[in-house]
Amino acid sequence: AFLGYGDESENTALELTHNWETSAYELGNAYGHIAIEVEDVYAACDAIKAKGGEVVREAGPMKHGSTILAFVKDPDGYMIELLGAK
Repeated sequence: AFLGYGDESENTALELTHNWETSAYELGNAYGHIAIEVEDVYAACDAIKAKGGEVVREAGPMKHGSTILAFVKDPDGYMIELLGAK
């Protein structure tokens, strides 16, 4: 399910997903991930790494597409997807 106000091209939206075959959650696995659009995924990853953050999937093109994405892990172990055109 996508939650937000207005058109996603101009407003924030949050996608809620269900993790199939999961009977219990612990801190770090209560959901799959959130996705955030950034202007430059490569620069965002560089900034995160410079501050000691963990990039678990380096910036690069999405499989079978042109969208650039990366995954980083927050201090609690949750995944954050970074999306952008560059």
